[in-house]
Amino acid sequence: MKSSRQAMILITGIMASGKSTVAQLLAERLDRSVHLRGDMFRKMIVNDRREVRPDADEAELEQLSLRYRLAAQAADAYFAAGFNVVVQDVVIGRMLEDFVSYVQTRPLYVVVLCPNPSVVAQREAGRAKKGYGEWTVEGLNEVLLGETPRIGMWLDTSSMTAEQTVDEIMKSVWDHGDVDVS
Repeated sequence: MKSSRQAMILITGIMASGKSTVAQLLAERLDRSVHLRGDMFRKMIVNDRREVRPDADEAELEQLSLRYRLAAQAADAYFAAGFNVVVQDVVIGRMLEDFVSYVQTRPLYVVVLCPNPSVVAQREAGRAKKGYGEWTVEGLNEVLLGETPRIGMWLDTSSMTAEQTVDEIMKSVWDHGDVDVS
């Protein structure tokens, strides 16, 4: 089911929640689409990259904010060029409202993937890419559930396949428009 209507969608959640897979599948279902991985802006920093730790200092948070601003600017540029844009990154806690403010395009749809932490731990254990260093699944999930504003669509994808998740997003965005945070 391809859609010809243009959209800007943020897919967020904790590490190993399925963001990359869902964002890629969603972008594949859309005409003229971009899957923008926000983490690429972190990876481009060669010297003095600051990883965000549970007790993040000002310099770490400044780099995280820069990463989000760059992702938002790139997303807006792709959208202005006529692309559907699916932005995927870990944008949780109070930073979610910041990210939403950085994106100029409206409507902006926010989808938060929030599977059960035990499911996330199983996914993390089964993948080659390891996202958790100083963070634990439980610790990051506490930030997600305890500090993240309840905006957009929150999906417990614990028992859903990536395809089922994309089906839900497509229904919400194109049939109902109910995850718009404008």
